[in-house]
Parts: sequence; C-alpha cells; structure tokens
Amino acid sequence: MEKQNPIIETKRLILREVTFEDALDMYHYLSDEEVVKHMGLAPAQNVEDVLDEIEWYHSIITEGTGIRWGITLKDSGKVIGSCGYLNMQGKHYRAEVGFELSKNYWGKGIASEALGAIISYGFNHYQLERIEGLIEPGNIQSQKLVSKLGFTKEGLLRHYEYTLGKFDDLYMYSIIKSDLIK
Repeated sequence: MEKQNPIIETKRLILREVTFEDALDMYHYLSDEEVVKHMGLAPAQNVEDVLDEIEWYHSIITEGTGIRWGITLKDSGKVIGSCGYLNMQGKHYRAEVGFELSKNYWGKGIASEALGAIISYGFNHYQLERIEGLIEPGNIQSQKLVSKLGFTKEGLLRHYEYTLGKFDDLYMYSIIKSDLIK
C-alpha cells in the first residue's frame, strides 16, 4: 500500500490527502452533532480535536491499515467531507469503507460520487475482493446510499462497538468485486 494518498478525480470532485491546513474546514462539519452522530465520535469541540482526526488519517496510511481522502469540490478545493478505508486486511483482500459529509452538501449526490470512485479504486488498485460497510441501524441515509451503490445487507452485529460510553449494534453491508459485473 502506498504511504501517501493518490489523487482521485471525478466529475465534480477531487479526492485528496487531508493536511493540517484543512483543519478549519473540517471543524465546520466535524463539530456538527448531526454529521458525527453515527460515527462513534463526539462532536469536535475545537480545532485540536480535528488535528487529532487528521493525525489518525496519516497514521493509518503509515501503518498500512487504511487510507482516507478529503472530499473537495473542484471549484473550491475546500474539504467538505472525507471517505476511505480502514481495517484493511490485505491477506483477506477486504477493507471497511467509511465516510462523512458536511450537512450543507447532503442530498446532492456527492457522497455517492465519492464512494463510487473509491470503491472502484479499491477493487482495481488494492485488488480488494470485499468491501464492508458497518452502519448503525438509525443511520437510514447511509444504508440507502450503500444499497444504491450495490452493497448487500448481511445482518445485524449486536453490541459490535463500544463508543461514547455505550454498546452499538451495527448492520454489516458488503459488496464483492463480482457484484459490480452483474
């Protein structure tokens, strides 16, 4: 796995590495309770919280366990969300996908465009066979999004994660390479 983010370009977006200079733009959406409520994160209280998140993005690349791209609009270059892979298991050719987007851009097809691009990248570049999405039952919009992109709902993982002082159930969604060929 590369030790830096490749740039991925779509019709409206540029997916690129997030830098510490993006922290203020990211604070705008990571401090929004509605954006982070299904991410297992408390809303960012200050820019230092965002710097910790960016540091995590950099660490998963260094460790080879994931990659995270900043979602930027071509016309502004401002980071309005992020998407990427975590818990990459090279031996098993699988990874978990994650994403979030500023509320100002919900319902415009941006998350779908960004996720579609990284799913293709994951299958083609990383040679993934399976991409998983773990989604809280209350996160209906993300469930609809991954279903639209071809993911299959496999089942409920009860008390799968412990975040913010509580156990969370998560739905397991997946897409395998051959699902895209059907």
